[in-house]
Amino acid sequence: MAAFICHLQPANFHAKGRSVISCTMQQPTQSNIKVIINGAAKEIGRAAVMAVTRARGMEVAGAVDNYYVGEDIGKLCDMEEALEIPIMNDLTMVLGSISQSKATSVVVDFTDPSTVYDNVKQATAFGMRSIVYVPRIELDTVAALSAFCDKASMDLPSQDATQIANNLSNLGQLYNREDISTDVVARGQVLGEDGVRVHSMVLPGLPSGTTVYFSGPGEVLTLKHEITDVQSLMPGLIMSIRKVVRLKNLVYGLEKLL
Repeated sequence: MAAFICHLQPANFHAKGRSVISCTMQQPTQSNIKVIINGAAKEIGRAAVMAVTRARGMEVAGAVDNYYVGEDIGKLCDMEEALEIPIMNDLTMVLGSISQSKATSVVVDFTDPSTVYDNVKQATAFGMRSIVYVPRIELDTVAALSAFCDKASMDLPSQDATQIANNLSNLGQLYNREDISTDVVARGQVLGEDGVRVHSMVLPGLPSGTTVYFSGPGEVLTLKHEITDVQSLMPGLIMSIRKVVRLKNLVYGLEKLL
């Protein structure tokens, strides 16, 4: 999974043309942060709606998805009362509507890697920050968004295995010293020159998780973390929403915000 946070203050925006964007930073106001959930009908999207609704200092202001269009997002989340926020399938329309309030706004995107870049660009054009949390995001997309956000403020929390491996590599320890290379693909990609191997599996029914092995002759130390319910992701999401409104630079790795 990866998440992006990006912000620019637009000077002018033309729906059918290119946006003209300046880099003037807008300080967040004291009013509630308005949160738009893109991918709101998904399990993680519904969990995010409930978490934001319960959190102090923020509120759900929009819900976007291609499913359950027109239904109240509160009812879809089995909340006691409707939020009077219908699910819409037009992100641009929702962004335009919320931007009229001039309030500090954050778009939380749970959609698809193929739409991340365009979604972030749209949100940025409307002067909104974006937090993107999607599976299997390509590093090319990360690079493209990094380049795009050279003129913006951006945060990039990620639980990707490559980021964990990079953190291990940066410790200055050489792993697998006597077996630094291998022709056996199933043993995993070797990252850099430190010998850290990365494996990745995506299987139906397999919980999201990370396992780190440290081994020596005759011994193995295992650190394992499994996510069995999306509710466990909500504290990190709420923290990211609170942090992003004051960030002014790119941050790679959610652990750097903890």
